[in-house]
Amino acid sequence: NGDAANPACSGIEGVLEAYHQSLRSVQLYGPTNFAPVVNHVARSAAEVLDGSQYFVLLIITDGVISDMAQTKEAIVNAAKLPMSIIIVGVGQAEFDGE
Repeated sequence: NGDAANPACSGIEGVLEAYHQSLRSVQLYGPTNFAPVVNHVARSAAEVLDGSQYFVLLIITDGVISDMAQTKEAIVNAAKLPMSIIIVGVGQAEFDGE
């Protein structure tokens, strides 16, 4: 949502609002490294294992993943946590992966 101190979005409306705000303020550029953000959200999810919260990481990208091996490792490590990861590719890049 753009607030590093309190990054949570409330419901679909909150996610859409954060997305619209980011369109006005985010400059897209490479490299496209996903492992750091996956690990960041995973650390937050690991702090709440009592079932009271569930984390959804939505990554919208216009480029192919630059750190594929590290991203795969981060996703595997996060698999046991209360979180989902959704990656959406937009634009003309080759998104077919490895």
